[in-house]
Amino acid sequence: MTLYAAYGTNLDPARMGERCPHSPLRATGWLEGWRLTFGGEEHGWDGALATIVQDAFEQVFVAVYDVTDEDAARLESWESAEPGLYLRTKVRVKTLTGDVVAWAFVLDAYEGGLPSASYLGVLADAAEAADAPEDYVRGLRHRPCRSTGL
Repeated sequence: MTLYAAYGTNLDPARMGERCPHSPLRATGWLEGWRLTFGGEEHGWDGALATIVQDAFEQVFVAVYDVTDEDAARLESWESAEPGLYLRTKVRVKTLTGDVVAWAFVLDAYEGGLPSASYLGVLADAAEAADAPEDYVRGLRHRPCRSTGL
């Protein structure tokens, strides 16, 4: 097994249970020195896509899953609807029981653009399902977004 840090829709344990049925939630925590942002607007069907970038003054809430090789392959195919769009990177996650090293997906596209309101809603719902702090969820719900599709 390997550790995967989810910051987007995979924060939701129920969604991850459907996508990766053999990969249990291990912990939640924070990517310190990273921020959640959006990019690749030209690749999304409804606006910009979620990603993380390094930023010394920010942090991102994540869910850490123990992912089997089989489920990792499922995640790769899920996140790579367009080959090469998301790449893996190693990150250090601060959890209540200590730091762990995990991998996360990062968007291989320029930062910028706005996500759709519906996409932000799904991200906020996923964060809420993972027991993210209320202010983090509220921050997602109040981010600038597209009010309609493309």
